[in-house]
Amino acid sequence: MADYGLEQDMEIEALEAILMDEFKEIHSSESGLNTSSRCFQITISPQDDDMDESTDIPVQLGLVFSHTEKYPDEPPLLNMKSIRGIHPDDLKTLKEKLEQEASENLGMAMVYTLVTSAKEWLSERYGQDASNEDIENEEAAKDDVIVPHGEPVTVETFMAWRERFEAELALERAKLMPESALTITKEKKLTGRLWYESGKAKGATAVNEESDEEDEEEIDFDDDDFEDDEDDMLEHYLAEKSDSSHSSRRAA
Repeated sequence: MADYGLEQDMEIEALEAILMDEFKEIHSSESGLNTSSRCFQITISPQDDDMDESTDIPVQLGLVFSHTEKYPDEPPLLNMKSIRGIHPDDLKTLKEKLEQEASENLGMAMVYTLVTSAKEWLSERYGQDASNEDIENEEAAKDDVIVPHGEPVTVETFMAWRERFEAELALERAKLMPESALTITKEKKLTGRLWYESGKAKGATAVNEESDEEDEEEIDFDDDDFEDDEDDMLEHYLAEKSDSSHSSRRAA
C-alpha cells in the first residue's frame, strides 16, 4: 500500500529547495480551494533565466495547490491567482490546461511539472505581447524623428538669396523715404560740364578760396552728410535696377 503522506511531504521539501522564495504555504481560506488541508502558493512569472533581474516583470501568476488524500494517484486541487496583470479569462484557460496535464501525469509527483508548463505558457502569452509592444514603441519613436527637409545651401543658392535679400532691404528703405527723393528726374540734375559752364562753378570756386583759410583749422562732418551719401547710394542702386529691368524687357 502506497504511503501518500510520505510522498507528499517529500515533494513539498523538494519544491521548497528548488523554488525557495517563490514557494510559500498559505492558509486554506486564502487559497480559493474547497479544502482544509495544507495549501501552498508558487509565484510564477514569464521572466527567462537569462534576462536581467532589474527588468520589470509585466505579469505574475500565483499557482495555488493542495494535495488530495490519494495524491499522486489523484490530481491535486488547483487554483490560479493573478498577482499582477493577468486577465481573468487567461487564468481560466491556464487552469484548464494544467488540470488536463495533471490527469495525464497521475502516479508521479507532478507539481513542478505543472509549474514549468505554467511558466512556458506565460512566456508565450505575455512575453510575446511585451515584445510586440516594444516593437510598436520603437516604430512610433522612429515616426517621431524629424527628418530635415529643404534645399541644401551652396555658394550659388546663397548668392541668389543674398541678392534677393538686398533688393528687399533696399525696397523697404525706399518705402520709408519721402516721395520727392525718389521722383527727381534726370532733367533737374546738371552734369559736371553744364554746372561748370553755367557759372556756378566760378562762384563756388571764389567762395571756396575765401573760406579755405577759415576751414583749415577744423573740419566737421555732420551726420546729414552721411545720410545724403546713403541716399545717393540707394538712388543709384534703384536706378541701376530700373535700367536693367528695362533692358531685359526690350531684349524680350
